[in-house]
Amino acid sequence: MIASLQYLTFNNEAAILTVFYDINDRKNLEKQLQEQNDFLQIIFESIPLMIALIDPNGKLQWVNQEWENVLGWKIQHFQTCDVFEALYPNPEYRQYVINFIQSAPHNWSDFRTQVRDGRLLDTSWTNVYLSNGQIIGIGQDITERKRTELALKAQAEQEQLMRTVAQRIRQSLHLQDILNATVEEVRDLLGVDRVIVYQFDLEMIGTIVAESLQPGWTVSLGVKIHDTCFQTGAAVEYYQGHKRAIANIYEAGLTDCHIGLLEKFEVKANLVVPILLKVSSKNPGCHLWGLLVAHQCSGFREWEENQLDLLDQLTVQLAIAIQQSSIFEQAQIELVQRQKAQVKLINALFEKEVLLKEVHHRVKNNFQIISTLLQLQSQTLKDPEVIKVLRESQNRIESISLIHKNSYTFANIGQIDIVDYIHNLAASLLTSYQISPGRIALKTDIDSVSLNVDQAIPCGLVINELISNALKHAFPNQQVGTISIALRNVGNNIEMTIQDNGIGLPDNLDWTNTDSLGLSLVYDLVTE
Repeated sequence: MIASLQYLTFNNEAAILTVFYDINDRKNLEKQLQEQNDFLQIIFESIPLMIALIDPNGKLQWVNQEWENVLGWKIQHFQTCDVFEALYPNPEYRQYVINFIQSAPHNWSDFRTQVRDGRLLDTSWTNVYLSNGQIIGIGQDITERKRTELALKAQAEQEQLMRTVAQRIRQSLHLQDILNATVEEVRDLLGVDRVIVYQFDLEMIGTIVAESLQPGWTVSLGVKIHDTCFQTGAAVEYYQGHKRAIANIYEAGLTDCHIGLLEKFEVKANLVVPILLKVSSKNPGCHLWGLLVAHQCSGFREWEENQLDLLDQLTVQLAIAIQQSSIFEQAQIELVQRQKAQVKLINALFEKEVLLKEVHHRVKNNFQIISTLLQLQSQTLKDPEVIKVLRESQNRIESISLIHKNSYTFANIGQIDIVDYIHNLAASLLTSYQISPGRIALKTDIDSVSLNVDQAIPCGLVINELISNALKHAFPNQQVGTISIALRNVGNNIEMTIQDNGIGLPDNLDWTNTDSLGLSLVYDLVTE
């Protein structure tokens, strides 16, 4: 309680009037408010966000611990100085931040904020405006997220480059076109001054056979280089597949002759990756065909690991292109020497088959790349018929791709678990044709059958075509229905039945003579 004492005269005598006031309720309320305040204080201090209270004049009044930990400043530092000037030293950028705060947006925005030790952090902020004019700023450190976003962007750019080079290899057998496109794309992506492809002859004398150059630097295309360092055996590391990233040619332990050679072309830093060709399928050794080199001429440069890996992956593609071009040149020579067109065609097809087997062995994921390219191409088209053709082609490729995927994941490599394969293929087709859930049911009655790849590919294509036809034609006007697939062992043979309860096949359907590519493909696969 509160006691009030008052001196007075009572009945002509001196007296003290004492009055007591009960303040239990007030004290309890004060205690509750203090507990709530302490609770909120704990929340603000514990929450993993930076929180700052700013008065209407822009003066910092309070910050939480996370704010001080991330930015390195204490609130005491800003009793006599401007917080925005410290966090955003550039006047124009500082005004941009202040405008964002004053515009009262209800969203987050990203900023580059300078911490006390001078480092720049990526931060994201939003504001809460109070009725008394004060502003609560809420922020978070997104430096790691930004770094991840940049890494993902770089990875996407690298994957795009790989797709571009792979597409050039598939589209052209002209090696020089492929090399020129590669050096151009690499220079663009890495932001370097020069990218070259350097080819060795039998005596290890090199020639620069492709170059992409930033204007203002010495042209090196076509230059022959008699590098005694290589001729005396310094290329052994490259034969072994070693790659090299040099941030400063004067601090990399290079020989004087090597430094002199680089100085001739104004090189300050570079990336070097060997281009190795497999000698033959029987010989495990490799032949050093040349080098893929990125030059930084404007200054020294610290390289990132993924940049060196990118060049390393590209050399695999280049090796395929070189071998493909070599095989093609050999085929051309043979074709010229042949007198009969039929013999020429057989030889060319044989050489192409050898090439495709080699490419398939080394680049087992090309099916997925092709499927992705078809998907990207269809997104650029407006003609429904063309899009439909691309989608059907993509489904056929997907059916083969699933076989290869299963063959590498199945315990017995080369054999396919047909039950799992058919379920995956059917699910993929339902998704491709955007069939709403529950409209078309899929029933299977499949024996435990294992097929090798050569058997599974035609089987998968037949299933793909027949289910696709059913999805397209058997259930018009959003009709519901069922597609059934049965696969049984019958002696030494396998009997497969695919049926649906839709509108049925046309009465005049001639399997041996049809305009449908899909049905023709089914007929040929089954009869052959």
